[in-house]
Amino acid sequence: MKISVFGAGYVGLVAAACFAESGNSVIAVDVDQKKIEGLKNGIIPIYEPGLKELILRNQAEGRLSFTTDMVEAVEQSLIQFIAVGTPPGEDGSADLQYVLSVGRTIGRHMNGFKIIVDKSTVPVGTADKVRLAVQEELEKRASHLEFDVVSNPEFLKEGAAIDDFMQPDRVVIGTDNVRTAEIMKELYDPFMRKQNRLIIMDIRSAEMTKYAANAMLATRISFMNQIANLCERMGADVAAVREGIGSDSRIGYDFLFPGPGYGGSCFPKDVKALIRTAEECNYDFLLLKAVEEANERQKEVLADKLIKALGSGDQERPLTGRTIACWGLSFKPRTDDMREAPSLTIIERLLTAGATVRAHDPEALTEAKKLFGDRIEYSSNQYDILNNADALTVITDWHEYRNPDFERIKGLLKQPLIVDGRNLYKLDRMQEMEIRYIPLGRAGNGISETN
Repeated sequence: MKISVFGAGYVGLVAAACFAESGNSVIAVDVDQKKIEGLKNGIIPIYEPGLKELILRNQAEGRLSFTTDMVEAVEQSLIQFIAVGTPPGEDGSADLQYVLSVGRTIGRHMNGFKIIVDKSTVPVGTADKVRLAVQEELEKRASHLEFDVVSNPEFLKEGAAIDDFMQPDRVVIGTDNVRTAEIMKELYDPFMRKQNRLIIMDIRSAEMTKYAANAMLATRISFMNQIANLCERMGADVAAVREGIGSDSRIGYDFLFPGPGYGGSCFPKDVKALIRTAEECNYDFLLLKAVEEANERQKEVLADKLIKALGSGDQERPLTGRTIACWGLSFKPRTDDMREAPSLTIIERLLTAGATVRAHDPEALTEAKKLFGDRIEYSSNQYDILNNADALTVITDWHEYRNPDFERIKGLLKQPLIVDGRNLYKLDRMQEMEIRYIPLGRAGNGISETN
């Protein structure tokens, strides 16, 4: 099939590369000339395991091309994927200006039947707005060309997006048109070889499914973070609690690891957008408001622990003269994405408290430098930042941090103090190493804040 993907960002690039890998002819189009020229020359603007290799292979084999020419993209392809950004507005609602702009462009230049697919995460009712935008442009042309609008939300995990696309848990297609449904089934058939996981539903339900899925996962994360905070106060071990509740088949273990809060491009934005959508329907979504508030509070927890462990009597700048080493900046491992990352809040709080901050991350240092500039120190070596620091705090659970050289850590730090936002280390090991260890949700076990 001939496909155009509008938007060469995270979702657009993954979709374009994976559709090309399954044999389709794909044009990826973006208004950013510099990005497109870079892609033509093999420069991939995001880090995602396996994506660069996939793009380069399909470019070389002629199935994937990049352009800024929207007219060419519209005219040459049957299926038009819209994968542009939907940033949150000041009120939390999704900004649809880029989505609707692509819709209008398609309406101005379409030369035959087109299937227009909303791949971006968009509020319920967006397909109707896209349909109207396209129809208005056709009417200006006095054209009666047929088209259909489909909702096909993405369910990609950053760091595992290629596998998620090629071997999906499910593919949701929102359409009321039988012919369009059959074409979309054919498009996704190569990804359904082992098991048919394609679900056809009405458009509004498909649009809601994406938000509902992300809101549910965000709720699980915030719930477990709240349980961890309560465990500390009650002398319980959140790791044991997770095992106890996760063994219930109705609950399961996924998304029950406590941490410094969720971040990234999806959960924060989608939770806000769903709250806003509910408000527009005069519905007070109390649960999601609590999830959002709990997450914002959770981002302060690691900084609070460091201030409690190292702070002076200075109320405004209690960490003056202290140096904190931070492992992990991206919102999750296997990505360089720092959008809404807990590290942003944690580091800002440490800087405000007077601390000198040093940071390491396997992939996100370039992004961090754009955000923090020279206000913090950076190193590509995770141990270099520990030299004569007052504490190490673990923010992102990269594999490199899971089994470090504790003897080396202990020798480099001024004092053996680890504040662990990911609960990576064994309490008995820390006890054996005589390292003061402050994890989440495990007070009263081993060496903790009270020891």
